[in-house]
Amino acid sequence: MSERSPAPGGLELVRSLVNTLDIETGADTLDTPEGRAPFGLTEDEVPGARDLRESLRATLLAHAGHSPHRAVTPLGELLAGAPLVVAVDTADGSAALVPARDGSLPARVAAAVAEALVAGTWTRMKACEAADCHWAYYDRSPAGRGRWCSMQVCGARAKMRRYRAKGA
Repeated sequence: MSERSPAPGGLELVRSLVNTLDIETGADTLDTPEGRAPFGLTEDEVPGARDLRESLRATLLAHAGHSPHRAVTPLGELLAGAPLVVAVDTADGSAALVPARDGSLPARVAAAVAEALVAGTWTRMKACEAADCHWAYYDRSPAGRGRWCSMQVCGARAKMRRYRAKGA
């Protein structure tokens, strides 16, 4: 749905995962091997990935000041089993949180969230307020008050609905 640029750092993984489901059409790219490939998922891992996706969506809606779209397992519970360790680069001494033992999707998401927390970008990752969208986007607006994934689509629809409601 969105024409926005990619999210910074590991948040692009979060944005990409949340946007595997087009709520308006019901199309879910996790249904196909090609759609699962970027996440390294097997077909057996898809139910867990969907739970993680919808928990992320609820969290991103909260970042934008909206209620969850439906009942979900809290994100903290889903990421609790994905321990991270501090990896220190011997060449330059830089450090990063990385998955402790595997490259599973929950561990990679936990690392992305931790990286974003340190960078101060986590709360800028949001979900579109349009109920038929909820697409994930990184809010680059100066005040951090973006509401829609796309001003040209979801924003325009919302403004038109408000305009029409006034005239009724």
